[in-house]
Amino acid sequence: MYRDCTLNQISESDIGKKMQVAGWVENIRDHGGVSFIDLRDMYGVLQVVMRDTSLLKGISREDCVSISGPVEKRDEETYNPKIPTGTIELEAHSVEILGKVNGQLPFEVMTSRETREDLRLKYRFLDLRNRKVMDNMVFRSRVIAFLREKMTQMGFLEVQTPILCASSPEGARDYIVPSRHYKGKFYALPQAPQQYKQLLMVSGVDKYFQIAPCFRDEDARADRSPGEFYQLDFEMSFATQEDVFKAGEEVLTAAFEKFAPEGFQVTKAPYPVISYERAMLEFGTDKPDLRNPLRIIDLSEFFGRCSFKPFHNKTVRAIKIHGLQSRGFHEKMLKFAMDIGMPGLGYLEAVAAGSADGLVYKGPIDKFIPDELKAELRALAGLEKDDTIFFIADKKARAASLAGQIRSELGEKLGICEKNAYRFCFVNDFPMFEKNEETGKIEFTHNPFSMPQGGLEALNTKDPLEVLAYQYDIVCNGVELSSGAVRNHSLEIMVKAFEIAGYDEEVLRQKFGALYNAFQFGAPPHAGMAPGVDRMIMLLRNEENIREIIPFPMSGNAQDLMCGAPNEVTEQQLREVHIKIRQ
Repeated sequence: MYRDCTLNQISESDIGKKMQVAGWVENIRDHGGVSFIDLRDMYGVLQVVMRDTSLLKGISREDCVSISGPVEKRDEETYNPKIPTGTIELEAHSVEILGKVNGQLPFEVMTSRETREDLRLKYRFLDLRNRKVMDNMVFRSRVIAFLREKMTQMGFLEVQTPILCASSPEGARDYIVPSRHYKGKFYALPQAPQQYKQLLMVSGVDKYFQIAPCFRDEDARADRSPGEFYQLDFEMSFATQEDVFKAGEEVLTAAFEKFAPEGFQVTKAPYPVISYERAMLEFGTDKPDLRNPLRIIDLSEFFGRCSFKPFHNKTVRAIKIHGLQSRGFHEKMLKFAMDIGMPGLGYLEAVAAGSADGLVYKGPIDKFIPDELKAELRALAGLEKDDTIFFIADKKARAASLAGQIRSELGEKLGICEKNAYRFCFVNDFPMFEKNEETGKIEFTHNPFSMPQGGLEALNTKDPLEVLAYQYDIVCNGVELSSGAVRNHSLEIMVKAFEIAGYDEEVLRQKFGALYNAFQFGAPPHAGMAPGVDRMIMLLRNEENIREIIPFPMSGNAQDLMCGAPNEVTEQQLREVHIKIRQ
């Protein structure tokens, strides 16, 4: 036997008892004739005193050891209030080294988060011994267990869908797996369980969920892990968009209220619903951060009547803030604007009363706005004394993006964003199609399996770029947590939608044969979504990098630095799956 209990199970009630404990040597302290070890396991830390210093021979930090001896009360002046076992210690009578450290540690475990990331990931098994890193993994386990329990309570059936599936054009690049039995053919790892969960609805399953692994050959970002991630995937039969909203609100509100840091506020259901068009106008992004009170307004038509030529025939966005700012502030904002690709950053300050509309204006473009239009500007922007308004002008899509970035920077610099809060909203009414700027072809904007608003009639009569879909996202603090949709369950609509996107019926039958067949046999209306588990946990732990909450993450270059993936395989392995590497 290696231990009687874990370190969190020892307390003052065990004083006088002989106990055997096991763990890793976190620290060694020599006090001249008496030595101390901080022993660590997954659950806690315990001080071990070695009055027989010979027991310390051959022991080094991070050795795995088993130690036995009596539990003692610590001298009051040596109490450690930072740990639950801070009033007790174990006197070592015997020590057994279970696992020896045979070389130099690549970094200090206690401060591993200060080490460069590539080294941490190479020695992730050591990094995970760090209490803060391990706490993230324990927290992750608790959240996932809660989500699974909550979904079951809500009447959802947990079903595991296949990992080896057919490749299909769903947006991101597939990870493909060659077949040994079928020469020249390949499986793909699922980007999402999209088709399978829809097929479950056709099968008669009323409400499905799973903690689904998803695989996409995408580049890494701070909020996106390359290669693989997990989502709380769920689907509901006979469901509308509003039904999905209620289910998503119930599970996410419950999870965030349970696991949010102390003092944090969580949006109560029902969440605000913001159309895609409104989001792009007021926030400059389809991932609005509602903690920032600033809103963007459109002044394109107004400036079309002014003499400021740089704004003519352009989309003009404006952001009003309260308060006159220093010259240094304006210089910093100008630098930020130029860093994101703007030629400059126009502004006006409402400095005093006295003009026809009750305000006097100062700023680089004041002279280009006729006096007779200034009252209109004041009304459009809601300007009051000591307000400042910033202007952004460019092509429509770029103007929205730039304005969104300026809004975020202003919110941060002014310190006006709400603290200690999780603010949720739905973004809906996404365009069904978009035009590829390079090819000029019509493509699906979001999910190709979504139901178009207006159904078949809209597809037949409207400009494709004007067709909206029953697609929606859940956004929290500017992070997209989930995408979802009311699914198309009509074969006729499916054929027409894919035809618009450049897929004829034969291609549709080949690429999505299962759905094509299933929709001919009484498919029910259905809808769902899939909140990202990793992103939820990242937000709840206030981590800026998603890799901090994943047990064994890939690097930003999609490499497993610890196990060496991707790696080379043997010629024999390649032959078995009928593959030859091109030079």
